[in-house]
Parts: sequence; structure tokens; C-alpha cells
Amino acid sequence: MTDFVLVGGLLTVLALAVVQLALVLHVRNVLVDAAASGARYGTLADRTPEDARQRAAELITATVGADYARSISVSQADFAGARSLEVRVTAPIPVVGLIGPGGTMEVAGHAPVQ
Repeated sequence: MTDFVLVGGLLTVLALAVVQLALVLHVRNVLVDAAASGARYGTLADRTPEDARQRAAELITATVGADYARSISVSQADFAGARSLEVRVTAPIPVVGLIGPGGTMEVAGHAPVQ
């Protein structure tokens, strides 16, 4: 019986760690996609860099929450030899569920300016 409790506890901790890792990767992928989508949106003919920031913030807020959309910056950049719009998002790394003051991750999305 003691063996079952020890092994069961270990397997539970391992399963929760895998779920948490999947959540961190999901949040990172959402941030990358929102930054890239915001950059593409901001380079349209009738849009401004502020529109790019708002688009990224809307996508992040709708998917993982407003806490992850607090630090979004938009700037002109030279990416792969072409002038581009860069949307950079800095957000907390979720440590337990979506709660996470433990550090930050920074992602960026680029789109060529036409």
C-alpha cells in the first residue's frame, strides 16, 4: 500500500508538470501569433502602428487574459534586410496555472512595410 501512495504521488506530480509545460507553450504560441498578426495588420495601407498594438492586445486579451497584454511595443525595424514593423510583447511566464510573477518572456512579430 505504501508503494502505491509513493508511486501515485510521483505520477501525479509528473502529470501536473507536463500539463503546466503545455500551458506555458500554449501561452508562448498565443503571444507569438498575436504579435505577428498585429504586425501584419499594422502594415495594411489604411492602418497605423497603434492599430497593430491594439490588434495584438485584443487577440492576447481574448485568448489568455489582459495580464499578458500589458506590455506591447511597436516600432520600425530592419528584419532580414527589409524595412518591417515589429510588434514586441513582454509577458509573465505562467508558473502555476496562468499565475506567474516568476519571470518574463519576450516575443516579437514582424511584417514587411509595403
